[in-house]
Amino acid sequence: MLERLQYWPVALLVRVIGLLPRPLAHGVGIFIGGLVYYLHPRLRRVGRRNLELAFPEKTPAERRRILRGVYVSLGRLLGEACLFPRYTSAKASTIAVYRGFENFEAAEKRGQGVLLLTAHMGGWEVGSFFHSLSGHPMEIVVRPLDNRYLDALVTRYRGLHGNTLIGKQEFARGLIAAMRNNQTVGILMDTNMTPPQGVFVDFFGIAACTASGVARVALHTGATVVPAFTIWDPVLRKYRVEFDRPVELVRTGNDEGDAVANTARFTKIIEEHVRRYPDQWLWVHRRWKTRPEGEEALY
Repeated sequence: MLERLQYWPVALLVRVIGLLPRPLAHGVGIFIGGLVYYLHPRLRRVGRRNLELAFPEKTPAERRRILRGVYVSLGRLLGEACLFPRYTSAKASTIAVYRGFENFEAAEKRGQGVLLLTAHMGGWEVGSFFHSLSGHPMEIVVRPLDNRYLDALVTRYRGLHGNTLIGKQEFARGLIAAMRNNQTVGILMDTNMTPPQGVFVDFFGIAACTASGVARVALHTGATVVPAFTIWDPVLRKYRVEFDRPVELVRTGNDEGDAVANTARFTKIIEEHVRRYPDQWLWVHRRWKTRPEGEEALY
């Protein structure tokens, strides 16, 4: 009963926003993002702490501007996601444009599967949706939401044009099967993990426990790892779905060492994009929560 009570207000809000013109939907989403910024002090504290760790050279005012921008980005994403049921393939160009699509296309033609390396940045939900809308359905690794009704709603929106989900509990088996079938899988690789699923690699000069499964699957299957990020473009007033050149994997024959080395390489790519668009990354997540043995907590 409590789950249903939590679900209906959110579902109603999503449907109401979905009826609005696109600029107004974005505006309402950004307004909601602003409310969350002011009404959720714990998340603000996490965001400020992360920005202090990552950008010690910036002034407090600069870090506050970045943090406020994060909520604008999240609000815009909310507004855009509410519009998903209205989009058809004929209107795909309304939502986003491709950059570097040839990098994805070449990776797909290799025939050994494509692992899209991405992060909670810009319009990450928009990127996978737009890719399916453009005729390239993919699989997405997700953690189910705690509220099963909201989870069902989000799952339906994500899969409107053929995307399917791989639960984190089926991570390795699902990825290996997908690569054998030359499928494309999107993986968000920027969240805090715990050993043994995570290994410590450098992120903004600080050891961060990071999922090593992407590297292990790529090394095992020969899949191509393509960095893919969905960035809001204020000039175009739409998102850019950017595919970078495939990552050349480290292969020394030492399985564990190679897994760590490639995880570090992937994480560096994410860091480079976060540095480029700092106000579009999810700073309110406790990215450095897990610490190496003997180190003090950072939060």
